Amino acid sequence: MNVETTESAPHARERMASVKLKDFDVAIVGAGPYGLSAGIHLKSKGFGVRVFGPPMEFWGSRMPAGMLLRSPRIASNLSDPGHKFTLEDFEKQAGLPAQAPLPLDTFVDYGCWFGKQLGDSLDQRKVSSIQSEGSGFRLTLEDGQTVSVRKVVVATGIGAFSRRPAVFRELDSSHCSHCYDGRNISQFTKRRVAVIGSGQSALESAALLHELGAEVEVIARKPVLHWVGIHGWLHHLGPVSSMLYSSHDVGPAGISRLVAAPKLVHHIPLPFRDKIRTRAVRPAGAKWLPARLKEVRITPGRYVQKAQEQTGEVVLRLDDNSERRVDHVLLGTGYDVDLARYTFLASDILQKVRRLDGYPALGYGFSSSIPGLHFVGGAAARAFGPLLYFVAGTEFASNELSSYISRHFKRSQI
Repeated sequence: MNVETTESAPHARERMASVKLKDFDVAIVGAGPYGLSAGIHLKSKGFGVRVFGPPMEFWGSRMPAGMLLRSPRIASNLSDPGHKFTLEDFEKQAGLPAQAPLPLDTFVDYGCWFGKQLGDSLDQRKVSSIQSEGSGFRLTLEDGQTVSVRKVVVATGIGAFSRRPAVFRELDSSHCSHCYDGRNISQFTKRRVAVIGSGQSALESAALLHELGAEVEVIARKPVLHWVGIHGWLHHLGPVSSMLYSSHDVGPAGISRLVAAPKLVHHIPLPFRDKIRTRAVRPAGAKWLPARLKEVRITPGRYVQKAQEQTGEVVLRLDDNSERRVDHVLLGTGYDVDLARYTFLASDILQKVRRLDGYPALGYGFSSSIPGLHFVGGAAARAFGPLLYFVAGTEFASNELSSYISRHFKRSQI
């Protein structure tokens, strides 16, 4: 059930175009869970804030329709200082039953409802470029209007970072797409689809495709598929479970508790921090997926060596020399964070900002090497750990960011 959660983008843009932007303190680029949460926190501290972008755009238009959130309900809340705008509050107001796992559409509607709490601080226009300007920044919006501001928070998520293995890059979009390319998968009904990958996106997409009547095969490099939460008894050991797992449920026993302390993770030497991050988010599917995949062909321990188009179909050559002929290849191959793929960051910023293999190097308050420029969400995961890949990280990110900017308010003279 969808509810009316926000005004239409054209009406919002028309309204905003008729209002001259006043000076404000912080511009937040991106209106997903991290951008909206950061905006609410900063606004509550008295800052003039403007959050730019259509609310929940990535979740609403780029994720597969029919998807269910792998995260537990308690870890699917956006963050506000008084915990007044929780998922449960939204469901009660909208007359929706509490569901677990949580449907994607409900989560998107919840995020849009949450965004309405920002009022005029939410501007649905996209930012087309961010450039340095003196001791601050100049933002150019999609309609050509420019805004000067001293602080910028980039909260645009992982949509720009989809990983496309080289072997598939010569295939055109009609024959190959990524799970993050769009939510309409009904076009694949009764077609042959090879799904590449062994993580949640790949496995759930395979289940959805099968349920729509597609002929599906999952091809995964991993020799064994992993499932999150199949050892449920470990979560029912009272105080012992509390010592092993956090409510965020990110990572296996022990690591889950460490991941829930991003400030502590931030102090761990980078090589060990990377090991924690990669172990906590290794490819895995939710515990409710195996039953939906019983009739789906799964080929583990294999990878595609060659992919080419031939007479309207795609021929895949696997590493064991076996061959597959399909109508479409769907990549559930995750993402690689690389700031250079944020097309709105001007070259002068990309040249100056310190990076670690594509990720921004960040200090306290998610501050980058460029004063006044901050990154939250997935782009911050290498600095503060894998919690920042998930919605559950909005609580820490919003508190850390708003506290940092509050402490440096007079010093930076916004």
